[in-house]
Amino acid sequence: MSYQSPTTYQARRRPSRAKRWVIAAASVVTLGLIAWPVMSYYEIPPFTDKGDAISFGGSGDGKNGDQAAGSKAQMPLGPNAGFKISGTVPEDGTKIAVTTYKGKKSGFEGKVWVWAPKEYDDPKYAKSGFPVLIALPGGSGYPSNYWMGTDLKLEASISKWAAEGKSLPFIIAMPVLNPENHDKDPKDPKAGLYWDGSDIPGQPKMGTWLTEDVPQLIKENFRTIKSRDGWAFMGSSTGASAGLKSVLQKPDQFKAVIASGPDIVPDSRLWAGHDKEKADNNSDVLAQRLIAKKGPDVYLAFQVGSNEPVKPPIDRFLAKYGNKGPIKTKYRINVGGEHNAASYVPNMEAGGLIQWISEHMQGPTT
Repeated sequence: MSYQSPTTYQARRRPSRAKRWVIAAASVVTLGLIAWPVMSYYEIPPFTDKGDAISFGGSGDGKNGDQAAGSKAQMPLGPNAGFKISGTVPEDGTKIAVTTYKGKKSGFEGKVWVWAPKEYDDPKYAKSGFPVLIALPGGSGYPSNYWMGTDLKLEASISKWAAEGKSLPFIIAMPVLNPENHDKDPKDPKAGLYWDGSDIPGQPKMGTWLTEDVPQLIKENFRTIKSRDGWAFMGSSTGASAGLKSVLQKPDQFKAVIASGPDIVPDSRLWAGHDKEKADNNSDVLAQRLIAKKGPDVYLAFQVGSNEPVKPPIDRFLAKYGNKGPIKTKYRINVGGEHNAASYVPNMEAGGLIQWISEHMQGPTT
């Protein structure tokens, strides 16, 4: 065995040590790349941006870019609502955000989730106003609005359909529907309590919240469309009933709705003793009034699943008012469909409902 000086030995050892460091570094990077989507999916810091502040391009002072006289677009009015990221749409990386907002007209304070399509950040639309879809949930609709989750794929679907020319690239607003959770223990005296998306005397003004305050929040923070041509509702079950009623009640503000499995007549027990106010929030009565007034035109898209245990009274409503005067309607029965949001979303496309209302509304415009 020949003698090796320490210098010679170290010189021969260095490449091996360097190689080990390279392998170790590569392993760390590889593990990081594997772990990142998992950690991000489960929102494990620092692999998530959930809770980070996000702005949607509004200056907060109503002067976000030049707005020509006669423009159809409305620049953000401000103030900035302080939205925080609540989730990411996996399909395109767009963000869902949330804020707590106190309505100036209703006085009600609740959460509102928002989403803007990828077109909203496209430079070619930098001075364009976008149409808005107010999405209402079924069930209690409090303390969250289930459309804000990515599992139902509402946002991803709108993004895909817009790219395919089947839908306008809507901004989606997702407010809470009720002032508290009515899905409680059956023994609780408030079990099954809800507010019909209405201003019931002596109760929180949920109708004003949905039709006045939530649109105002969106106008304050987004580039929108001034006229009713850029405003619509969609919803399932209770949310569908509220959206339908809102369009019929305020056709000067909203042009269309996709109502999935709605009731027609309000039936909250909170209406007891308030028959006149109840009638003013009854879609049956409101449809009669709109026909008598001869407009403006509204576009009511309905869907129901063939397997729903209790079929909503849509057939009766359509027999009386469908495509009569200013009331334009489209109806889809989903074969095999259930009474749930997961069933309703894909059939917004399959039944042509999203395309139908989009054809009668205003797309992004300056």
